Amino acid sequence: MVSKEAIPDGFTYSYLLSACARSGMLREGEQVHGRVLAYGYCSNVFVRTNLVNLYAMVGSADGVGYARKLFDEMGERNVVSWNSLLAGYIRCGDVDTARRVFDEMPERNVVSWTTMIAGFAKNGKCKLALSFFNQMRRAGVELDQVALVAALSACAELVDLELGKWIHSYIKETSRFRSQQLLVSLNNALIHMYASCGLIEEAYEVLRHMPERSTVSWTSMIMGFAKQGFAKEAITVFEWMLSLGNREVKPDEITYLGVVFACSHAGFVEEGRHYFTQMSKNWGLKPGIEHYCCMVDLLSRAGFLDEAFNLIETMPVKPNDAVWGALLGGCKIHKNVDLASQVAQKLDVELDPDYAAGYLVLLSNVYATAKRWRDVANVRQKLIETGVKKPAGRSWVQIDGVFHDFRSGDSAEKYAPSIYDNLWQVTSQAKQEGYEPEISEATSVME
Repeated sequence: MVSKEAIPDGFTYSYLLSACARSGMLREGEQVHGRVLAYGYCSNVFVRTNLVNLYAMVGSADGVGYARKLFDEMGERNVVSWNSLLAGYIRCGDVDTARRVFDEMPERNVVSWTTMIAGFAKNGKCKLALSFFNQMRRAGVELDQVALVAALSACAELVDLELGKWIHSYIKETSRFRSQQLLVSLNNALIHMYASCGLIEEAYEVLRHMPERSTVSWTSMIMGFAKQGFAKEAITVFEWMLSLGNREVKPDEITYLGVVFACSHAGFVEEGRHYFTQMSKNWGLKPGIEHYCCMVDLLSRAGFLDEAFNLIETMPVKPNDAVWGALLGGCKIHKNVDLASQVAQKLDVELDPDYAAGYLVLLSNVYATAKRWRDVANVRQKLIETGVKKPAGRSWVQIDGVFHDFRSGDSAEKYAPSIYDNLWQVTSQAKQEGYEPEISEATSVME
């Protein structure tokens, strides 16, 4: 265009800057910015908005800082300008500043709300994400598919089945969604939500009726089955995925993690070995620390402790606390005190002190199972000397839309007396029916 001596205008520069932003071509965008300055198009609201968007898309504090400078210099702004700045802060993880920008906006649209909801969910502020989602509904803003994906992700994290089911009903009953194909990511979010809330059959029905599936679709379902203890079903879904022969939808590292995890918790040793080898042999996927941890757990639970230990010794990545913990768990099940002692020596050198307490308690339990009380005392003394404590167990439940948070040993909780009373009754009934706690459980007062 320039070589033909045609004169670019504001629309030309707007489209160019937009293309650079979408493609992540910052350097080329900066060159276009230079031409904008040279030819006096900085006062054009559309050009300036695309400049803000260009630097906001960088995703760094410096980039969004420069985007903010350009934004503040604008004499005229529109909702797209505000949304660009908002997205920039969300992209670099500064949700607090993003919220202040959102509160300052003179006008908001569906993109503004969706950006905030997705930003909160992505940065682990799921309660805020759902709070904004409910505000969006009350404000009468039309819910789009992207907003629903973000809300469903938050529902999955908070196990908010009630709102998750409402969203699913909204999708099925809204004519706008019936007349358009749903995003694959929206169906994936439904699978993840139902699986996280324990409604595995509903999750499977969503997968079964999807007109198009991605790797994430299959992986979410496999993970869902695996976490709920349906190992055979997880493997069946995986084999179904492979049987379709779709070159664009291939298993990835997370898919195989779900499969090996399923094998681990079901004790499918041969299948676990097969899939662990297959991921690199057939697909060129490199096993990560999580895959090794699942294999160590699988072998340890099944009693193949020497094989598990050899796998740890030969793995190409440094074993972490979870890997050693899996092996210790196997030592406890099979009462292999000698191997546990070897692991203890490794823990002294390699274990991060911040995570030591839980594994030292587990080591103490192994010794208690073998009635090696002196070793138990030594481990407990080490816990006292180092001053580390095992993090308290935590759970929560939603009742009538209100989340109740519980921590182990928290006697200040207002429902604590009735909780411990019920626990005592359940324990008493279990003992009457012949249950006897393991020695390690009975002596683990420090847990």
